[in-house]
Amino acid sequence: MGGDDARLRAVVALAQAMAAAHTPRGSWRAAALGACEALGGSFAALSVWERGPGELRVLVNAGERAEGEEEFPEAEAYPVHQFPEITEFLHERWAGGGEPDAWVETADGSADAAPGGGAGLREYGSGYGRERVAALRRRGRGCCVVAPIVLHGRAWGELYVARPVGAPVFGRADADFATVLAAVVAAGISQTERLEEVRKLAFTDPLTGLANRRAVDVRLDEAVERHRADGAVVSLVVCDLNGLKRVNDTHGHAVGDRLLERFGSVLSRCGAMLPGALAARLGGDEFCLLAVGPEVDGVVRVATELCERAAELELGDGVACGIASTGDPIGPVVSARRLFRLADAAQYRAKAARSVKPVVAGRDDEVIRLADAPPRSPHDRRHLRGSRP
Repeated sequence: MGGDDARLRAVVALAQAMAAAHTPRGSWRAAALGACEALGGSFAALSVWERGPGELRVLVNAGERAEGEEEFPEAEAYPVHQFPEITEFLHERWAGGGEPDAWVETADGSADAAPGGGAGLREYGSGYGRERVAALRRRGRGCCVVAPIVLHGRAWGELYVARPVGAPVFGRADADFATVLAAVVAAGISQTERLEEVRKLAFTDPLTGLANRRAVDVRLDEAVERHRADGAVVSLVVCDLNGLKRVNDTHGHAVGDRLLERFGSVLSRCGAMLPGALAARLGGDEFCLLAVGPEVDGVVRVATELCERAAELELGDGVACGIASTGDPIGPVVSARRLFRLADAAQYRAKAARSVKPVVAGRDDEVIRLADAPPRSPHDRRHLRGSRP
């Protein structure tokens, strides 16, 4: 009874750890570590079956990693056809309505509790079987248990837990328990995917696929804090797409939406020239680029190219672009609100002057005065921007 209680506690702990994770990587790591502890293993990995290239891609390696094994590998993947037991499960048993039973493999070249429920040992005579045995030996592992993960009725990947040479070999009861753990992991992955989708919807503009104002607010607050901590250059480019109302009134909102989408693509491509930059649609015809790290002159060059490309868009009338950067003499930036007001004032001046190039706050004294002046009316666009908490 004590063993059953311990395993029940392990299942609960695994589920709670995955539920508490805030990112997919955190969830994967919690799954691998939880399963490793629950099964008394020394190492665990979680892999996903990518159907396009036909590979099992390792998401996380947890526990006692061997030399060369990274916790979150970027390019550790194995052709699924090299796994005879995985192929059997994915393409024969699962397709035929079978259940996702786990199995055990050992470094002496045998396997117990293999797919299909067989209790006897099975020798690997050729092909990847020998390679897998050699891999267990090379990494100092004596045995492993492999549990398929099924998500939304489809084979998703596998949970792999290993023990070192000299430790007790996994048995049938361990394989059965690994099957249970894989089901718990599947539920946790499903929850993580739903949360990621919610986050994506919350921080993504649905029309253009760019980040939205909420995402900019969060990232800009973080950027300003970093600037205050270590002096990192923070640059904000605010753009207003000219002529959108005319396009909507003349050609209809569907055509206007296509213009917004096309400019969003141009903004994304230009933003890619600045490492780590965030391209976003603030709402309506307003967009922005947020860059942390690149020098201001590089940001100005990218913004200039953005203006040139925007001028080439069919039906559009270019873009009014304003820049504010802590790399220019704009005074202390103690809040995200201050940088936003400066960039917005620069964009406001660019629009008023019908400038085909970006206006830069720290290089135009009028922009500083405009940003610091009180709003002329409650409907002043600078008042609306400045009302950001």
